[in-house]
Amino acid sequence: MNAIIETRQLTKVYGSNGTAVHALRGIDLTVKRGEFVALIGPSGSGKSTLMAILGCLDVPTAGTYALDGGEVQGLSGGELAKIRNRKIGFIFQSYNLLPKASILRNVELPMLYAGVPVRERRERAMELLEKVGIPEKAKLLPNTLSGGQRQRVAIARALANRPAMLLADEPTGALDSKTGAEVLALFRELHRQGNTVILVTHDPSIAAQAERQVVLRDGLIASGADAADGHADGHGASAPATAEKVA
Repeated sequence: MNAIIETRQLTKVYGSNGTAVHALRGIDLTVKRGEFVALIGPSGSGKSTLMAILGCLDVPTAGTYALDGGEVQGLSGGELAKIRNRKIGFIFQSYNLLPKASILRNVELPMLYAGVPVRERRERAMELLEKVGIPEKAKLLPNTLSGGQRQRVAIARALANRPAMLLADEPTGALDSKTGAEVLALFRELHRQGNTVILVTHDPSIAAQAERQVVLRDGLIASGADAADGHADGHGASAPATAEKVA
């Protein structure tokens, strides 16, 4: 499998001089196509900053980032927007659905931006609603659905443009434990079908659902950076080898 994500010495600094905050301090991370990886760490570890950069929502201060074989750093805002629409399927804790648009329309939206013809995007949207198990909800509005159903819509929407990877930020954070388990089971099934899934969480029990846990602490990767051996990335940071030990 070739790498879908490859970062080298990725650094992010907010502010300058005396007010500078070093959110990332040199991240070397490789994610292979088809992997299911969890980014985990306590508050302030850098996982949210890393997620934003991997999702092309932010840019690094220094270092390199290649997504699906193409270099990302140095691209314009418009170019990053195109990458987000074509290469990345986002799933957020708050769902981010359009409240006045039908479920079908919400799933169609990324394809509309990509210029997919009406008939094709409608058929694809219905196929995706079938995939996540709620085709009967297509004509309803988001506020008529449960939290778990809305997250399924968000997952269907994320898959709309057949992205290179799915990036899920605390996707079960607003759900009860039973519904959260159902959503995580759906992620595992998507992974089995060959999708690359990056799951960002602070919860070790959720991170344990992934096949690899990348533990961040103080802007460094403490363990799990290398898909080949799962060991630390050589920055000398010492930390537990398993996500379960992260507070």
